[in-house]
Amino acid sequence: MGKGNEARVEQARREVPPRRLEKQMAIASASCKVFGREGYARASVDVLAAEAGVSTRTLYNHFPGGKAELFRTVVTWTSTAVRDAQLARLHTLLDLERPPRPEDLERDLVALARAFVALMTDFSDHFALVRHIHAEADHVPPEVLQAWQEAGPSPVQQEMADAMTGLEEAGLLDLHGDAPMAGIHFLALISHSVVQQSHYGVRPLPKGEIDRMVTGGVSAFLRAYRAG
Repeated sequence: MGKGNEARVEQARREVPPRRLEKQMAIASASCKVFGREGYARASVDVLAAEAGVSTRTLYNHFPGGKAELFRTVVTWTSTAVRDAQLARLHTLLDLERPPRPEDLERDLVALARAFVALMTDFSDHFALVRHIHAEADHVPPEVLQAWQEAGPSPVQQEMADAMTGLEEAGLLDLHGDAPMAGIHFLALISHSVVQQSHYGVRPLPKGEIDRMVTGGVSAFLRAYRAG
């Protein structure tokens, strides 16, 4: 998570009374479903409040910036949860203290890829939001887009670049001098087809089809980056 988001979360924990914070989280949770269903532009404050079971006055009391502030909160909180899950899987399945043997590299990368793709099911509400963010980028406030990047995608890309560097130092990959790009290529190759064909998990694909796309993506990545 970016420092700005970390600071906001820590400030909320320090300054917001527990019951108020609990109410804010309940409103944000309900709003996540509305934003995932309606998108940012079409979701009205009235509908957001109704979904949360509160009045519009109560919603503005907790989120004075209205829909924009609420959307930023939802995106930041859910992105943080997904980021933590991604990094936990990365560190569990790719332990650079004990890098895989060359003959096991593809197997371990496929396991990591499957774990990452499975998060679309585990965090379906969040990925419904992401689908709308991409579709409505011209309507979403720039500060919300920045908060989303800082909370989730940017830290994950950095950790993935570090993992790629570790595999190169172990003699398993040749990153051609650009670890961040190698990390981006890995994430794109394992997930792009699944994301596009399932519409961010809205239309689930057969497990066999997902596995074919994932293993094919890892294979393509290794053809480009395997050492030697």
